[in-house]
Amino acid sequence: MNENRKRLPAGGRIDRTQPIDFSFDGRTLNGYRGDTLASALLANGVTLTGRSFKYHRPRGIFSAGPEEPNALVTLGAGGRREPNLPATTLKLAEGMAAESQNRWPSLGFDLQSINGLFAPFLSAGFYYKTFMGPTRRAWMFYEHFIRRAAGLGRAGIEPDPDRYEVRHLFADVAIVGGGPAGLSAARAAAMAGANIALVEQDFLLGGQLLSERSEDEAAAWLKAIETELAGLPNVTVLRKTMAFGTYDGNTLGLIERNDDPVAEGAARQVFTMLRARSIVFAAGAIERPLVFANNDRPGVMLASAARTYLNRFAVLPGRRILVATTNDGAYRAAFDLAAAGADVTVADQRGDPPAALAAEAKRLNIAIRSGTPIVDLRGGHAVKAAKLAGPGGNSEVACDIVCVSGGWSPTVHLTAHLGVKPAYRDDMDCFIPGSFPAGHFGAGSIMGRFSTFDAIDGGHRAGIEAAAFCGKSAAPAAPVRLDLRETVANAFRAIPFSGRGKAFVDFQMDVTAKDIELAYREGYESVEHLKRYTTLGMGTDQGKTSNFAALSAMAVLRQATIPQTGTTTFRPPYAPVAIGALAGRAVGHHFKPFRRTPMHDWHLANDAEMLEVGLWMRPYFYRSAGRDVNEAYVAEMRIVREAAGLMDISTLGKIDVQGPDAAIFLDRVYANGFAKLPVGRARYGVMLRDDGIVFDDGTTTRLEENRFFMTTSTAKAADVLSRLEFLLDTAWPDLRVAVTSVSDEWAAMSVAGPRSHDILAAAFPKLDISNDALPHMCFIEAEFEGPALRIIRLSYSGERAYEIYVGASNGEQIWSRLLEAGAPFGLKPYGVEALGALRVEKGHVAGPEIDGRTTLDDLGLGRMVGKRAGFVGDVLRRRTAFGAPDRQRLVGLECIEDGKRLRGGAILFMPDDTIAGHGRGRITSVTFSPELGRYVGLALLAGDAAVEGREVLAAYPMKAETVRARIVSPVFLDPKGERLHG
Repeated sequence: MNENRKRLPAGGRIDRTQPIDFSFDGRTLNGYRGDTLASALLANGVTLTGRSFKYHRPRGIFSAGPEEPNALVTLGAGGRREPNLPATTLKLAEGMAAESQNRWPSLGFDLQSINGLFAPFLSAGFYYKTFMGPTRRAWMFYEHFIRRAAGLGRAGIEPDPDRYEVRHLFADVAIVGGGPAGLSAARAAAMAGANIALVEQDFLLGGQLLSERSEDEAAAWLKAIETELAGLPNVTVLRKTMAFGTYDGNTLGLIERNDDPVAEGAARQVFTMLRARSIVFAAGAIERPLVFANNDRPGVMLASAARTYLNRFAVLPGRRILVATTNDGAYRAAFDLAAAGADVTVADQRGDPPAALAAEAKRLNIAIRSGTPIVDLRGGHAVKAAKLAGPGGNSEVACDIVCVSGGWSPTVHLTAHLGVKPAYRDDMDCFIPGSFPAGHFGAGSIMGRFSTFDAIDGGHRAGIEAAAFCGKSAAPAAPVRLDLRETVANAFRAIPFSGRGKAFVDFQMDVTAKDIELAYREGYESVEHLKRYTTLGMGTDQGKTSNFAALSAMAVLRQATIPQTGTTTFRPPYAPVAIGALAGRAVGHHFKPFRRTPMHDWHLANDAEMLEVGLWMRPYFYRSAGRDVNEAYVAEMRIVREAAGLMDISTLGKIDVQGPDAAIFLDRVYANGFAKLPVGRARYGVMLRDDGIVFDDGTTTRLEENRFFMTTSTAKAADVLSRLEFLLDTAWPDLRVAVTSVSDEWAAMSVAGPRSHDILAAAFPKLDISNDALPHMCFIEAEFEGPALRIIRLSYSGERAYEIYVGASNGEQIWSRLLEAGAPFGLKPYGVEALGALRVEKGHVAGPEIDGRTTLDDLGLGRMVGKRAGFVGDVLRRRTAFGAPDRQRLVGLECIEDGKRLRGGAILFMPDDTIAGHGRGRITSVTFSPELGRYVGLALLAGDAAVEGREVLAAYPMKAETVRARIVSPVFLDPKGERLHG
């Protein structure tokens, strides 16, 4: 085990009795229980942790929380590979393997760092200016290279083996933030009688109190409050849980992350929807960086982060430290670092600090340089020296760490997710939450109360008010006070950088001060335009450390105030959320559960290869017919054409339509008439949308005078029912009609083929199914040995066929009976691939042709309507454009090149056309026809080219292939219908 290089021999909140081995870029390192990955890396002397997005500049650990812009790592491998995780928020775990990102071939030597030499050409908006070119093809050429260079980490592409959960929690009072304000609020609200949910993104409670010395009074206060809350049964504490969004109904979106090795069956992450009656926001504040040349070098970090690493993790980040500040708050970091043995210099941009701070600095041998901003750094992979611009001129200070502090920005993000704009406080130079909606409260630094005393006092009041809002009025005890005697941060804004060199405002997206100036010069003055033009704040950190500096700079350029300049819109999530966490267990068939027909188990038991079709599992083909689908479906087609086949059609939508006005209703719904349909007869019908486009087709049977049995396509079953209900509720509420889905009540099967009549006669010998009793498009209803049967004689295959409907519980019984009775006649089951091929041979349109863009006339169905009027879509289907001569219409195609085949989706051209663009049309459906011995297909082809006998070229751009085909009638088989009429 390697010895920690910067770990202090004592102190901190780590457990030195539990050492942990981990690796970074393949190098084995060690830390302790209680470390974060970032603190362990610093303890091992690792200062270079990543490369920047655009220039690939070396970057190091900058913060100690979720605002981290630089130290992003990838964890895991294979399906567990997760990129762009801030090392500062990852609890160190045994065996953790982290990789740096955005570098090649290594972190220390990154070839793409050459981008820095081309910085003048990579300024804000360079994509738009450089890569568009004179033609569209220029962008198509550049896009490949841009996308390869884009991004930071690379996600895994294998299935994620981990488990994720979604849960729901309820509370009277939800408290976001486990710092002194949040803890005080939780205590007060709980003692008032409210049920409390305390949410803290860290794995320890305490917030900024964790940055105090572990042996000080702050640690004692924290331990006492934690103990008290643990003894209250109405308090639930959610550690390692980030509140990422505020939503309507006082709902908070939470993500709990588990970085420890996950036990078998345990969840890696949990997405919780927390619904509360009131919410207290105690999310604290984020320290601001300073803008100066080379301010992104490894070794530059926030002053509060340096103090956290020192006091919480016992890591002294450097020996010669410069603290550059614009406020009093950073002096506490300087004092603690000096007390730990570092040589500290403070560069204060203001005048002389308050006397008390100056006296303490003198006691600790800290040199103070007043009125002295930092303007530049020297160093490559680590800081070596800082350049200061004091009253007496420029000077250089040798240092290995630079701690910066430009004041504090309250973490207002969650309070703004419901549209409440932050309000600017000039006296504190920061934005605080705007007016809270009823039931929302704030406490601590988020309200601009930066002292611990004020945070505890404000949290206590907010807790009482939140509990009272929920009707809880028990009087809590007085707050347990803690006064660390902090000096409140002064309002002193750093002067925007105007010197030479790269001065970064957004570290993650490589946005510099000069980029902001350029955006202003080019007219992007709005902060929302600035954000999108420069990509400022669009990284995984969402500009948490950069936004205020950017709008301050724009305010100066515009000669406007901060409120006049405004802020960007805060939207959830506050920090990146894994899609797996949002999905929980709703993945695969748990996300989109499939439906089984009543004969599903029979299909599996009889060697069917199943296919997911929409929400249904259907037999694709039967392995008894062939080794693969290409062989099997042709064999199954021959069975249907020569003998008979049995098909499971239970997936069809089935709707019961009944009422005194049912016939009138169907007359309006279908383009072809149904009012005069006799009882016991069936009719093929087509529905249109309001705009005249074909919506769905199917068959409807008149069972009784006022009752119909409608079948729809499998894909549109739910849509058709919804459409019918909509029309009855809105267009024709006066019609006395009820529509009910009966799809799951009926098992359905089709027997098709020249021997189909013989098979039904053998299966149901007591039923009269002769041509006279049951002609084509007719229906009978009967009982056979108990089960009720509906038999409709209709065909989509071109062969004589019967659809048999029976109660779902009797489906497999009737299915097996048909197969048994049909065995002597050669009856075999067939799958959906053969079903689709059979309907193509017969020229029946289906989903590929009814694709939401075709009309009745396009599909050759206009003659069904004739001069009828008054149905849905009738008016708009008559638009002139729908009758244009070049409008694509349905045709048949047959391949005329030996050794080649037609393919669905091919683009059609005339022989003398240039093969480019969208062509004259497209192939919609294709099959090999055993009857014709060649590939045939249905296509939509421009009407002025759709002349039977003409030759066309079917082009496949992805394969650089063309195939010659001849235009023919779309009805390839039995055009007179002699087979299906028997």
